[in-house]
Amino acid sequence: MLKTKHTATFAASLLLTAFLGACATAPGNYLDTSSLKEEPSNAPAETYPVHLIDSALVAQQAQDRAATPQKLPPPPMADPSQYVYHISPQDILGITVWDHPELTTPNGSSMSSGATSTQTLASVVQQPYASQQSGQSDPFGQTVAADGTIYFPFVGRMMVAGSTPGDVRDRLARGLVRFVRNPQVDVRVLAYRGQKVQVTGDVKTPGPLAISDMPLTLVDAITRSGGATDNADIQRVKLTRNNQLYVLNANRLLEDGDTTQNVMLQSGDIVNVPDHTDSRVFVMGEVKTPIQVNMIKGHLTIADALTQGGGILDTDANPRQIYVMRGMKDNPTKPDVYRLDMTQPNAIMLSSQFQLQPMDVVYVGTAASTTFNRVLQQVLPTLESVFYLKQLTR
Repeated sequence: MLKTKHTATFAASLLLTAFLGACATAPGNYLDTSSLKEEPSNAPAETYPVHLIDSALVAQQAQDRAATPQKLPPPPMADPSQYVYHISPQDILGITVWDHPELTTPNGSSMSSGATSTQTLASVVQQPYASQQSGQSDPFGQTVAADGTIYFPFVGRMMVAGSTPGDVRDRLARGLVRFVRNPQVDVRVLAYRGQKVQVTGDVKTPGPLAISDMPLTLVDAITRSGGATDNADIQRVKLTRNNQLYVLNANRLLEDGDTTQNVMLQSGDIVNVPDHTDSRVFVMGEVKTPIQVNMIKGHLTIADALTQGGGILDTDANPRQIYVMRGMKDNPTKPDVYRLDMTQPNAIMLSSQFQLQPMDVVYVGTAASTTFNRVLQQVLPTLESVFYLKQLTR
């Protein structure tokens, strides 16, 4: 009887040893931390002040948002209605001297087939504005040299860059008066190639757009580039001008009629229509579906974010701990932390009024009872294993 008991004890010990040794050879991914050396940190833990979300904070948020001025680019001119195109190098001019075909640009009276040059109204409507590029379907005409000059018979080389077609017409007429009786001259731009705006990002047809005799605005540029894609964030259109970055809200123009957003573009501008990468809000913690949510036309509230995440978990969430963590992208060591107590009577109203900002994190805390139950779930399998091993050794 004693031998049998010792045999059972030995077998149980062997089984326990094999069970513990299996931890190192169990299937699945694991990290061997024996080669990692982590120095203990003696620095005190950071503390962050928490702002309670109440009606006063929501009202202050609305006032700050209304009082914050938006940085807009200076307009190219004081009165856009007085816009006049000025000739630039690489433009192609058509010059006509009536009753003197020898001085008239070949085919100068015809329109260019390119879409960024002056055409008939019907052809302009039928063609995309950005299809014409330098060297493609160029009309016959006088190409403005890199130094801004052209050469014309009897007049010689003359500077035209920076002048309007009307100015060049008058100067040519004065230069030809000694050789042509009562010269009648017409000057038009056949192809606009000297001034361009670059449109990039989430538009259907990115690329350069020519500055022509019609003013080019932000909405014009997006429309003539095929329009924005489904993933475009037109609330945060980026305009780079003279090494300065401006953020414009094209949706505010379309939805609210805010014409200040429809700025006039000038040569050298770069318009970038971004995607929703930088306008996300993260919903984490005790929600049914942790998710990242895109801003809705530049706006998103706590109620919107929690609804997108399926709501808080009834059995696990602590409704007093609805946290909003803000500013971690620009200042990761000192974020702004806000807390909403959903047990208060006005919490539903506040959750639908507190406006989130891009890259905010909405975190729902865990109830104390849930934390205890999760610890039990981790401990119970071990306790059961010890109990069964003990039974085997009897």
